[in-house]
Amino acid sequence: MKQISTRFSIAVHTLSLIALNPNECTGDYIASSVNTNPVVIRRIMGMLKKAGLIDVRAGVGGASLLKKPEEISLLEVYRAVHAAEEDQLFRVHENSNIQCSVGRNIEIVLQSEFREAQRAMEQRLAQTTLEDLRGKFV
Repeated sequence: MKQISTRFSIAVHTLSLIALNPNECTGDYIASSVNTNPVVIRRIMGMLKKAGLIDVRAGVGGASLLKKPEEISLLEVYRAVHAAEEDQLFRVHENSNIQCSVGRNIEIVLQSEFREAQRAMEQRLAQTTLEDLRGKFV
C-alpha cells in the first residue's frame, strides 16, 4: 500500500504558518519550522501557488494566503500537492496467482472497498479547514 506523500502534511504546516505569521513566512522560516531543506518548501509552495492558495513574493521572499483560512479545506490542500494519485490512495499488489480463486479476484473484491475508504477520507478532509486547525497550534 502506498502512503500519502508527506507533501500533504508539509503543505498544511506551511499554510498554517502563513495563516499565523503572515509577515514572517519566507521559505527559510518555513523550512526551519518543518526542519527540512528550503528547496522542499519552495517546491511545495510552488504547488500551492499553482493551486491558487498562496501568493509568493519574489525578491524579498515571503508568502500570503489568497483565500481566508476558513475557505481552505484540507481536501483542497491534499489535491494541490498531489498527495496520492487520483483515486489511487490504496493499491493492490500485482501479479497474483490467477490459478487461485483469491489471487484471481483480489483486485476486483478490494477495489470498491478501497474507493469507499478513499471517499470517506476525502469527505472528512473536505469538512476541515485551515481555520479549524489554527486554534490548535497555540
